[in-house]
Amino acid sequence: MDRMQELCEILNRWAYEYYVLDDPSVPDREYDRLYDELRELERETGTILPESPTRRVGGDPIKGFERHTHISRLYSLDKAVTEDELSAFFTRVEKHGSPSYTVEYKFDGLTVCLTYAGGKFVRATTRGNGVEGEDVTAQALTVKSFPLKISYQGTLEVRGEAIIRLSALEKYNEAHPEEPLKNARNAAAGAIRNLDPKVTATRNPEILFYDVNYMSETPVSSQEEGMAFLRREGFKTYPYFKVCHSFDEVMEAIDEIEIERKKIDVLTDGAVVKVNEESVRREMGYTDKFPRWAIAFKFEAEEAETTVRRVFWQVGRTGKLTPLAEVDPVELAGATVKRATLNNFGDLTRKHVKVGSKVLIRRSNEVIPEILGAVTEEEGGVSVEKLTHCPACGSPVAEVGANLFCTNEECPPRIVQKLTHYCSKNAMDIEGMSEQTLSLLYEQRGVKRFSDLYMLTEASFEGLEGFKEKKIANLLGAIEKSRNIPLDRFLYAIGIGGIGRVAARDLADFGSVEAIAALSFEELVALENIGEITANAILNYFANEANRAELARLKEAGVRPFVKARKEGGAFSGETVVLTGSLSSMSRPEAQKLIEEAGGVCASSVSSKVTLVVAGEKAGSKYDKAQKLGIPIVGEEELLKRLGRK
Repeated sequence: MDRMQELCEILNRWAYEYYVLDDPSVPDREYDRLYDELRELERETGTILPESPTRRVGGDPIKGFERHTHISRLYSLDKAVTEDELSAFFTRVEKHGSPSYTVEYKFDGLTVCLTYAGGKFVRATTRGNGVEGEDVTAQALTVKSFPLKISYQGTLEVRGEAIIRLSALEKYNEAHPEEPLKNARNAAAGAIRNLDPKVTATRNPEILFYDVNYMSETPVSSQEEGMAFLRREGFKTYPYFKVCHSFDEVMEAIDEIEIERKKIDVLTDGAVVKVNEESVRREMGYTDKFPRWAIAFKFEAEEAETTVRRVFWQVGRTGKLTPLAEVDPVELAGATVKRATLNNFGDLTRKHVKVGSKVLIRRSNEVIPEILGAVTEEEGGVSVEKLTHCPACGSPVAEVGANLFCTNEECPPRIVQKLTHYCSKNAMDIEGMSEQTLSLLYEQRGVKRFSDLYMLTEASFEGLEGFKEKKIANLLGAIEKSRNIPLDRFLYAIGIGGIGRVAARDLADFGSVEAIAALSFEELVALENIGEITANAILNYFANEANRAELARLKEAGVRPFVKARKEGGAFSGETVVLTGSLSSMSRPEAQKLIEEAGGVCASSVSSKVTLVVAGEKAGSKYDKAQKLGIPIVGEEELLKRLGRK
């Protein structure tokens, strides 16, 4: 028995060096010699130790997968696909302090959970619905990138992603041309969920570990500590792991992953951003589906390589100067791309982009493509000079962080960009009012303010090239239609600093521009998606005399932002309601719709304006805050009763 234990220890150490560290210390024949000796001893004694590497050989096919309940629920991740959505996540986190963040690759495979007890591997399961999954222990035992024995003696659940390397997929398809596997993600899922472990073994899956899901003793205090624990115990982790302390640092890490993912042997579809500290995670809690302290930033699939030929500067509506690159034409997402953005001067230098550089670009959501970074630096590449004066109006440039700003509020392209944003689809949706048309109206008709648009008549277009009767009628009709617009879109359109579409929806819950203008700093920062900087921007906007005058002109022009009409005398008439926790009889969006149809207003966060909180199962911090503020709280039964459903 002592020799068997010695052989297990040696073989498992060699396997760890080979499969986890990718640094074998002995030739294969030496491993095979000791492996054969161990197998013969097991045959003679009739004993197989729990940590024996012979357990990893694929056994007989199983009849079906048994269900297994996880000790701790495995949540999925909320996702962001735009910088605005990621910024909203940061705003929510920063209401709980100033934690650090971790950034890791998001691998595209099958999530699995491994359980250990007393230092020994017990089982492997799929994530399933998060509460229970399928027992795939027989299949997982064919994978050699995790230990069968660890030093930790408590009960442990660790989480990882079963993947098949792209090179392994290629080799498999070469060996099985009659039944090739379509892609690495499906191949990994199919391997782990195949009833025959021998089939699993032929596909050579691995598991990359990234989370300690449960520890019965001395739990880890951070993601950083959790990853160190996994590596120390012999679990295979991916080497890229960044600890960041700001939004800019996180974006830099995401950009780095975006570039490097094209060069690695594993299929990825994004980056995962997590709050590092466990204490902040506990305070933030969970929604019905997701941890509030983590988010997946998903990358768009459409990317291409091209070469930068020229860099010029565009003035935005806030005065921000954005470097744009003219590139060699390339087909991307069904369009021929000739220009791409670099966000700011700091971005340009950090991504090592010069005139002449070969770069990777991405096109998403039908906007101008973004340069993700230089793929190669060509000899003779010309660096881009930092501006000292605005290229459009000649005014001095101010440097704020990584950004450069024109200091002239009357800078012509800045005015046109404000008008363009106001007319855009997600704002006032004035169809036909393109940047080109607005530039012409600014130059030829003196249109400078939003309110000027509502003064336009047929005569305003006379003598302008390309404006025929039908086009003029369509433009005037679109302007007329925009006089009645949802409040959240109006708030987004007028361009208050920091107010994206997410924060605009929160503000719209207050019912009118006048009500929002009257909010205090404390009431603003109490909103889930508004932080201190944005709160100050809102206060400054409404304190500005020119802005107040423009709002008055818009009102005089008949622009009437509205909120959805609510039923007078309904069960929730006059109530501002927050939903928290999960409901058994309906989803939260369904409940919100019914409350609004019954005359109520649904808010996303608890503040002094809230008059009622509906708490379902696993209600979190909103419940606690409502208790502190003395806001009435009712359960699902009372909700159904008020809605006449009980």
